[in-house]
Amino acid sequence: MSNLAVLPILIPLLAGIFAAFIHNKTKMVRIFSIIVSISNLVVVSYIGYLVFQNGSIILETGGWKAPYGIVLVADMLSILLVITTNIIAVACVFFARKSLSQQQENFYFYTFFFLLITGVSGAFLTGDLFNLFVFFEVLLMASYALIVLGGGKIQLRESIKYVLINLFSSILFVTVVSFLYSVVGTVNMAQIAERVQEVEQRGILTTIAILLFFVFATKAAVFPLYYWLPKSYVVPNPVVSALFGALLTKVGIYSILRVFTTIFVYEIDITHQFFLWLAALTMISGVIGALSTNNIKLIISYNIIPAVGFMLMGIGLYTEASISGSIYYLLHDMIVKGTLFLIVGAIVAITGTSDLRKMGGLIHHYPVIGWLFFVASLTLAGIPPFSGFIGKLLLLQEGLAQDQIAIVIIGLITSLLILFSMIRIFIQAFWGEKDDTITPNRIKSRAYAWPIAFLVAFSIFLGVGAEYVYPMVEDISTYLLDPSQYIDSVLKE
Repeated sequence: MSNLAVLPILIPLLAGIFAAFIHNKTKMVRIFSIIVSISNLVVVSYIGYLVFQNGSIILETGGWKAPYGIVLVADMLSILLVITTNIIAVACVFFARKSLSQQQENFYFYTFFFLLITGVSGAFLTGDLFNLFVFFEVLLMASYALIVLGGGKIQLRESIKYVLINLFSSILFVTVVSFLYSVVGTVNMAQIAERVQEVEQRGILTTIAILLFFVFATKAAVFPLYYWLPKSYVVPNPVVSALFGALLTKVGIYSILRVFTTIFVYEIDITHQFFLWLAALTMISGVIGALSTNNIKLIISYNIIPAVGFMLMGIGLYTEASISGSIYYLLHDMIVKGTLFLIVGAIVAITGTSDLRKMGGLIHHYPVIGWLFFVASLTLAGIPPFSGFIGKLLLLQEGLAQDQIAIVIIGLITSLLILFSMIRIFIQAFWGEKDDTITPNRIKSRAYAWPIAFLVAFSIFLGVGAEYVYPMVEDISTYLLDPSQYIDSVLKE
């Protein structure tokens, strides 16, 4: 049973290797990738069922007991995020057929696609900090290849910035992990948590915690470390942008959530209060960026940043309700950002431009895509009964309960401005008089619409089906706020 924990990593890894051998056989590699993506979703869903029914699945690789060997931990939080990752992967692998040119598909797209899924899944499942670094590097190397796929001049320019900032954060990451190892003598997260608990997080450990936060904050695009993100996420092909927007920053947020609920939880007046200030600044700066441009890709890309602020707010408040809100918002944002990047990719492909001022009346020719965008926009802004509302309500209620009035007001204003930025796209791109010079391509439109509708359906379910999802999220937050459960399950004490 414990070997199941490695399957979400092993399946896409082997698939990526195999895809490299058949990369020139376009039809074969497409069919293979679709079959593997759907199969992997089925496998991880089954693992998720077992975890929620029977408890965490722990794999001690090579038979070496923790903390001496590499440990994979499929607990409620990690497996739920792995399932969400594979839902997005299925939508993207279907969308890729129409989004990519044959040359781009043949140039190892599917290999790097599967390697990205391998790295993201591994980061969610690993039980030690050094292997978190390793899986970060796996997903980053795949993302380096995907961001330059197509070889456009602007892609190469933005990729340099993307690579440099991630290279710097990776160097800092491995340096901080070595400092932490010198203090506690281990990189296993359960044993680190146990030893930090024994000494009640001395000053040096709090310093290391803040340095580690800056590593994860860079990857999560927290203020002021987000400047690399917006343009880096809009220059690749839309399917690559969807993968980046849905997954990459979320790995950073997951890392903050895991480390600052399991390990560094004894100086919350310093660490977690600091998070609240950064959360507020992240919300404000991100939404200002979204309002400052007429490029629909950039609007969606900038809207990643205030979502990161909301999730960080829940971690900073550090209660069961606020952690539940952050987890719910994390699940919602992974799906809705993937959805929106696919939709704007379809819009740009249809119109030939990303400039809002050159669009109008698309709803008459592409009504399905238009209304899918409208639903996704309401979901992103947190309008009830959609999924964004559930997480945001939990966060704002808990903020009020803790008298954090300033961040609650900032959160409400940010939500309104997010809604305004999205409705602006709907009104200018889709609304207006019918343009008879446009000849709609119904076949291509349907090919775009199906993967988008697939993600929108999950997003709607997270909202209207909250009575089924929220109890699981609440169980996860209870589990996270009791680090002894994680420690005991991994170290088997």
